[in-house]
Amino acid sequence: MEWSLSGNALKTFARSVTCLARVGNELAIQASPSQLAFHTINSSRSAYQSITFKPDFFDLYTISGAQVQCSVLLKAICAVLRTPIASIDHLSVQLPDPDASKVQLTLNCYNGVKKAYWITCNVEPDIQHLSLDRTRFPSNFVVRPRDLNRLLANFQSSLQEITIIATEPTSLPSDAAGEIGGKAVELRSYIDPTKDNDSSLHTQLWIDPMEEFVQYAHSGDPVDVTFGVKELKAFLSFCEGGEVDIHLFFEKAGEPILMAPKFGLDDGSSSNFDATLVLATMLTSQLHEGNPSQAPPADDVMIGQADHGMGSQAQQGIPRANVSGHPSDHTKIWSDLSGSAAKSGSGAEGRHVQDERNPSAAEQREIQRISTIQISKARSSGGNVPGGSNPYPKLSHLHEHVVCSSLLLKCLMESLLFTNGCCNSFLLLYLFSFWSNLICKCHKLVWEVIVSM
Repeated sequence: MEWSLSGNALKTFARSVTCLARVGNELAIQASPSQLAFHTINSSRSAYQSITFKPDFFDLYTISGAQVQCSVLLKAICAVLRTPIASIDHLSVQLPDPDASKVQLTLNCYNGVKKAYWITCNVEPDIQHLSLDRTRFPSNFVVRPRDLNRLLANFQSSLQEITIIATEPTSLPSDAAGEIGGKAVELRSYIDPTKDNDSSLHTQLWIDPMEEFVQYAHSGDPVDVTFGVKELKAFLSFCEGGEVDIHLFFEKAGEPILMAPKFGLDDGSSSNFDATLVLATMLTSQLHEGNPSQAPPADDVMIGQADHGMGSQAQQGIPRANVSGHPSDHTKIWSDLSGSAAKSGSGAEGRHVQDERNPSAAEQREIQRISTIQISKARSSGGNVPGGSNPYPKLSHLHEHVVCSSLLLKCLMESLLFTNGCCNSFLLLYLFSFWSNLICKCHKLVWEVIVSM
């Protein structure tokens, strides 16, 4: 088995390896006279990706026998491709024998340098095949990578799972027409309810597919799928580098979601490479967590965090002033810092229950609060104290000590300036020591007053 590639094909090959490395750890290679296929699967078996190349994709492609297969670590392939692609003339890969224990990768650079790498491979890999018919999925949409990247930028970078909810545009109730009319697709951040989500940001996007998507198809009842964001972003970068659209196929919660590049108007049969990413989805539907066809409450005032080119419009759980005079007609965004709208509304009740569980801490805070109020009243009104006496007698001298310390420091500086040039060094040292002792004693008195408070 031997193949070599250069130019744009080499860039596509490097992007493919990078995308595969973000999904799995091991690269399974299957070479046949008709195509070269790369497969990988993650450790939890929730993500599977395959990329196939046709023989005309390579400058040279030769296979001895009907089929050759092996597997290597993706970490090792990525280490070879650390050399800048722009400096590589062509890359050659060779497996001398189907039973060879190492595969050779050779980089021929423009500056005349030749780099050769031998990577240990497994000649009997456990290759997983996953074949899904794209036509069996009832729901699908096509989106440009830059548009999807712009939509995902509204979510937290630490988000691990995201939910896509698809509805028919005509199925929205009439009372929601003014809020999310025509926005048949919703992107919602998924937050694990079993974890502490106090600092998590829950975001929902209502999207008009006629404006944001290239193609959208869904009929029937609303459906939702929840899957990982890491693999989605990896495939997004792969398609964005190849300047192709992303085609997503899905059915319902619990069924896999399939992603593939969309090569213009054709089905990809004329392209010399193809890719497929299959992700497992959560069994539990998120449609019961909230009505996707209803906008946030009317008292949530909109804020303009939107990009005018995107026409986004944001809403926060905390009412704010409207700073944008051009609301969006394509996308609506709503965020809540507490992790869910219901949770933020019950924050006071949650704190009350926590105080009941820890009565000693609550009582201590109440005692401290009452003590603070009494001290504040005593300081603000001296007539409330019997006889008009100050309950803190040393406090009244605090200002005097501070002023005295400042005057002593000023006298010390003036004495040093006065004696400079007209007295000997002994007198200068004596004056400095005298004033320093006075300042130290003054500061000691100030500290005693503070401690006594």
